[in-house]
Amino acid sequence: MRYEIRIEGHLDHQWTSWFGGLTITHEEGGTSTIRGVVTDQSELHGLLAKVRDLGVTLISVSPVQAADD
Repeated sequence: MRYEIRIEGHLDHQWTSWFGGLTITHEEGGTSTIRGVVTDQSELHGLLAKVRDLGVTLISVSPVQAADD
C-alpha cells in the first residue's frame, strides 16, 4: 500500500534514508509530504513514531492508489 504522510514545515531531504527511502516533497504553504510504499501497519506505525520523534506536527496520513493501479 502506498501512503502520503503530510507534516508541517519543510523537512530536509537528508531524512529520506531515515524514512526508509520514502520520497520527501516540499509543498506550497510550508508543508512536506513523505510518500512511498509501506508494507504493513507495523511499518506505518514505525514511520509515525519517527515523525513524532522529530517533534514536527503531523497533518495527515492517507493511503493513496498508485497511478498505474
